[in-house]
Amino acid sequence: MPNNRQPRPAIREENPGSLLADPVNVRILAELGRNARVPMSQLGRRVGLSAPAVTERVARLERCGVIAGYRLELDPAALGYPVSAYVRVRPGPGQLRRIAELAASIPEVTECYRITGEDCFIMRVYAPAIDEFEAVLDKFLLYGQTTSSIVQSTAVPPRSLPLPAPLAAPVAPAAPPAAR
Repeated sequence: MPNNRQPRPAIREENPGSLLADPVNVRILAELGRNARVPMSQLGRRVGLSAPAVTERVARLERCGVIAGYRLELDPAALGYPVSAYVRVRPGPGQLRRIAELAASIPEVTECYRITGEDCFIMRVYAPAIDEFEAVLDKFLLYGQTTSSIVQSTAVPPRSLPLPAPLAAPVAPAAPPAAR
């Protein structure tokens, strides 16, 4: 299940690009991507740093906004929500704000994005059954048109973005061969 927290503004005390130019920071991010609950002492051993040094680097990555948060991933079906769908909404005239407010007030709507194109919103909706999914859709019909696509299976599960390759250190020009 996606992270539903509102992003906090990053404190830009450092340029994220400069932090990502450091290969150790990229390795830290890769390790956290595999297991965000890894203890700092173990993370430090994996990347060749002490626990306090790796803790400070992680804190810097958090402060500058590279690490936006940590999340718990739940199985919706195991929680009683086997129906998963994407719903596009085309609001009626003057209903744009109302659609966003309504989506935020419905717990079964786990994501809602403002998009370009003929529709203005796309949402991820989970429901215990089709009739309850229909009840969620009905709430939006007062304010616009909906188009839904029920998920049959997951071809690519949620995953992290690819990490940038660290910038290579400049290579010094080769010395001319020694004269004989």
